[in-house]
Amino acid sequence: MFIQTEATGDSRTLRFLPGREVLRTGTQSYDSAEAAAASPLAQSLFAEAAVVRVLLGADHIEVTLAPDAATDWSRAKPAILALIMDHFVAGRPVLLETAAEAAAETGSDAEVVAQIEELLETRIRPALASNEATVELKGFRNGVVELALSASAISFLGPIGNMMRHYIPEVSSVREWRDTAAAPGLGTPAGLAVQRLLDDEINPAVASHGGYISLVDVREDVVYIRLEGGCQGCGMADVTLKQGVETAILRELPDIVAVRDVTDHAGGTNPYYQPGSK
Repeated sequence: MFIQTEATGDSRTLRFLPGREVLRTGTQSYDSAEAAAASPLAQSLFAEAAVVRVLLGADHIEVTLAPDAATDWSRAKPAILALIMDHFVAGRPVLLETAAEAAAETGSDAEVVAQIEELLETRIRPALASNEATVELKGFRNGVVELALSASAISFLGPIGNMMRHYIPEVSSVREWRDTAAAPGLGTPAGLAVQRLLDDEINPAVASHGGYISLVDVREDVVYIRLEGGCQGCGMADVTLKQGVETAILRELPDIVAVRDVTDHAGGTNPYYQPGSK
C-alpha cells in the first residue's frame, strides 16, 4: 500500500491519499478522539498527540496539527502514515454504521485491555521481579499487544507472548513497543511491511524454540533486527538470521539489500551495531 501526501493552504494541515475510497459520500470532520467515536480511523489518528483535527473525504484524509506543532511534520508524518496503513491493512471500517457498533468495539477493546493488565500484574511482573525487569502495556489494537520493556525484560518477550495468547484468545501477537520518533524507519512502508512479516510468519515459527525477533529500525535499504529469548546467544543464531529471517525479508522486500543483527549475543559492548552506522 502506497500513501501519497499533498500540501494544503494551511501549513498545519496535510492531506493523505491512501489510493482507495475513504468515504462513499460527503465528508466527516472531528476535533477530538471523543467526537470521533464513530470512526475507528479518526480515533486512531488522535493517538498522535499533536493531532487536533481529522477530516475524512471521498479519497483523502486531512490531518491538522496543533499550532505549536505545525513545523514538526518531520516527526508526526511517519507516525500518521503508519496509523493509516495499519488501519487499512487490518481491514477495519472507516466509519461504524451504528452507535451500538461503536460502543461494542470500544467495550470489547476495553475488556481485553483489562485482561492484559490483570495478567501483567498477577503473573508476568511477579515472574520478572527477580530479574529486576519491568514491562508496561503501551497499546492494544487489532489483536496486537505492544509492550515497553526494560533491557532485562526483552529476552522474556517470547514467553510473555506465549502466555498472553494462551490466556487471552483475542491476542494474536505481542511485540516490543518502539518509539517511532527515535526510530523513524519503523513507521515507513518498508518498516511496516517488515513488522507484518515478523508478526505473521517469522515469529510464530521461532516461538516454538522460545525465540523472538524484534525489529529495531529500517535505515535506507538496511533492516536492523535483534534476536531475543532462545535466539540470543544461540550457536545457530547466524543460521537463523541468514537462512531464515534475512531470506524471508529479502524475498518479500526486493528494495532491502541487507538484514543486520544488532543482538548483544555475548554481553558487553554490542559487536555488531553502532548507532548511526549501516
